[in-house]
Amino acid sequence: MPAADLILTGAHIRTLDPGRPHATAVAVRDGVIVAVGDEGDADVCDARGPRTEVIDLDGATLTPGLVDSHSHPVWGLEMATGTDLSGVRDLDELRAALRGAGRTEGWVVAWGLDHNVFGGRPVDRGLIEDVLDGTPAFIRLYDGHSALVSGAALRAAGVEGPREFAQRSTVVCDGEGRLTGHLVEHAAMDLVQAVLPRPSYAERRARLVELLSAMAATGLTGAHVMDLGGGDVPQLLASVEEDGDLPLRLRLAPWCMPGVGEEGIDEIIALQAEAGRLWRVGGAKFFMDGTVEGGTAWLEHADCHGQGTEAFWPDPEAYADALRKLHAAGVRTATHAIGDAAVRHVLDTVASLGGSGRLAHRIEHIETVPDDTIPRFAELGVIASMQPPHTAYTRADHSDEWSKRLGDARAARAWRTRDLRDAGAYVALGSDWPIAHYDARGVLATARVPRGAAGRAQGLTGLMALEGCTTHAAVAGGEAEVAGRVAPGFRADLTAFGLDPVAAPADEVAQAPVRLTVAGGNVTYRDA
Repeated sequence: MPAADLILTGAHIRTLDPGRPHATAVAVRDGVIVAVGDEGDADVCDARGPRTEVIDLDGATLTPGLVDSHSHPVWGLEMATGTDLSGVRDLDELRAALRGAGRTEGWVVAWGLDHNVFGGRPVDRGLIEDVLDGTPAFIRLYDGHSALVSGAALRAAGVEGPREFAQRSTVVCDGEGRLTGHLVEHAAMDLVQAVLPRPSYAERRARLVELLSAMAATGLTGAHVMDLGGGDVPQLLASVEEDGDLPLRLRLAPWCMPGVGEEGIDEIIALQAEAGRLWRVGGAKFFMDGTVEGGTAWLEHADCHGQGTEAFWPDPEAYADALRKLHAAGVRTATHAIGDAAVRHVLDTVASLGGSGRLAHRIEHIETVPDDTIPRFAELGVIASMQPPHTAYTRADHSDEWSKRLGDARAARAWRTRDLRDAGAYVALGSDWPIAHYDARGVLATARVPRGAAGRAQGLTGLMALEGCTTHAAVAGGEAEVAGRVAPGFRADLTAFGLDPVAAPADEVAQAPVRLTVAGGNVTYRDA
């Protein structure tokens, strides 16, 4: 047997492999696990050679590498640019933050603003323009689907009135036809983003490596990236790999948007061949709706403002046709669907495929759904991809914008992760960074103890939460045969904790020491 590159010993290993649930040592060669057992087992001992690096984990708990099943580490660098407003809690704090905000090439750029800051008022530039003193401003709200911009920013972009879009997007005007500065959904925001100052290629590259390294320090070994982040992202990732390995394994899904034609579908299919050592394009991302707070979640009954009754795709059947074409080409799909009508339409579309066979499709977010949709996930083989940290934007008493828009009955159906698991569905967990923090430990903890409007629901067990970031994430990525377990022949993606993330209380897991992170056989983080 050729010698291993790396052997980890002295561990309490939760393998998540039914054939051998526990072990104390693992050997790795060429990025693949070659032996799992105890220190004295022959297959582990025989793997040791003169150049093998041996790391004693001194009682740490080793698990399959954690995967964030929904993240935006490349596009998110653009989203999380400028002044961080995530700590702002009311309008006075917002005005103070904007008054003191730095300028980037003459612009105020900010992100992470909670809808609850407006206290039920309409999102309107009139609330902030006096503190900007004529400066163009682009303020991204936390959901990533809407922004507040100043009058100077609208003028810089040449936006003088409402626009028509191929997708459900709105340049909001008040009852008198005045532009409020509220831009809802991607196409509307793109009008102003086109004139924003942009970081250089070198800055983006440096920030990406820094971000991925920080993610690895929380125990992450991989991420399902729900975008392609711009046409140059494959080149950007390839450039990083020219100098070394990526800190995380990335699986990217380019967007398939309303209005796509045969040529666009063919381009998405062709992109599936793009890959590097630790990254690849794998799948396609759709949007069936937007967000509850923005009034664009597709609901079976209107929200309290009379909104939410339209899909992101103006013709929902066109979405179904596009998904069917990608399915026929062997491309897995992930569809953003927050509202009950959106989730139902995706399930109906998958049902129309006549059995997905080897190709499992997934739904992202699933924030509120009625009882009858829950069993359909397992019946149809649809993966539920959910982000427990999003519950922090809601409140247990339903006084938040999300809950008020939906009303008590629908708000009581918030983030039904445990119901989906109990019904037999695969539930992959993630953060949706930069919508919520990327810390994988927070994802594990919040899945077990839901917050806000979801606080009345039963959380996942410690094992279920770990599976959501490992074995279930592997199923969601179509990689269950090579990822998500500590077993011979599987990828050497591994996470070591200073405590047992399954048995320890959730609040301790949220602060758990990360002892070691390994991606593709390479140590990407090691504690001091």
